[in-house]
Amino acid sequence: MADSKDSGNWQKPSPTIEMRHLESFQQYRPLLFAIAYRMVGTVTEAEDILQDAYLRWQAQPLAAIRNPKYYLTTIITRLCLNHLSAAKVQRESYLGPWLPEPLFTGDRPELVNPAERAATYDSISIAFLLLLEALSPAERAAFLLHEVFAYRFAEVAEILDKSEAACRQLCRRARQHIAANRPRFEISTAQHERLLHRFIETVETGEMAAFLQMLADDVVLVPDGGGQPGAAIHVLHGRDAVSAFILGSQRLAPARIVYEVVRLNEQWAIVALTRERRPYFALFLYLQNEVIELMHVIAGRKLQGLRDDASGRGREGV
Repeated sequence: MADSKDSGNWQKPSPTIEMRHLESFQQYRPLLFAIAYRMVGTVTEAEDILQDAYLRWQAQPLAAIRNPKYYLTTIITRLCLNHLSAAKVQRESYLGPWLPEPLFTGDRPELVNPAERAATYDSISIAFLLLLEALSPAERAAFLLHEVFAYRFAEVAEILDKSEAACRQLCRRARQHIAANRPRFEISTAQHERLLHRFIETVETGEMAAFLQMLADDVVLVPDGGGQPGAAIHVLHGRDAVSAFILGSQRLAPARIVYEVVRLNEQWAIVALTRERRPYFALFLYLQNEVIELMHVIAGRKLQGLRDDASGRGREGV
């Protein structure tokens, strides 16, 4: 019998249904992660939500879905809303201040600027994600979908299963809160990067006078040790308290700690690495009039996303 490949009627076998689901999902994965991360504030929880979203997506017949991007956005947003409702008690009982989980953004433009208007809000910075934490989940979703990801209000209404008027009101309240509380720090400038290197130098050499000159009199340090026992849990106020904490932490750090200036959440930050190149803590400095007004220190399990990335085993699509 003649080989079917020579018959002129041979066609390459079509991909399996499972592969078509996977390929379609992967196409929108960066967008879905960008939404989930901004909604929940952590890399690990956002990745878990994406896994759940894929299972739900996999169960749907593709032929019945006219707009995969819109359908997947609906799934991910509603899963995030459910997650935030379930996580409310955990956040309230969290040991110490809660800060978002940092991630590397140096080579991820699709994560940083999913839509042109995103740059207006600096929507992935730690400070901005903290502003979102003060919003209700519905306000957060409406604001992000419309203002950052450029969905029309009619689409937002369907995604949230609310009226268009209600979504406009949710977004309006969110904008008012952000406008009233948005910090006005100098971020992501060349001068900022130079100051971070100078900060590292003064900490490593122990030059106390030079170090103190970098801090505002009323500087504030907010630590997040991952909610683990033994981690710093109190917000520190004032130059003396903050300098004592930073220099004391440096003395207690593991041997051969290396400090590097990197791009985290689209701003320059300091990451302390152990000799095994494992992130030990991440430090964000916020400047005003060339002195440090605010510091965010993130450590413990909140660095899992950085550990995965630094080890070359980063999760796909992050």
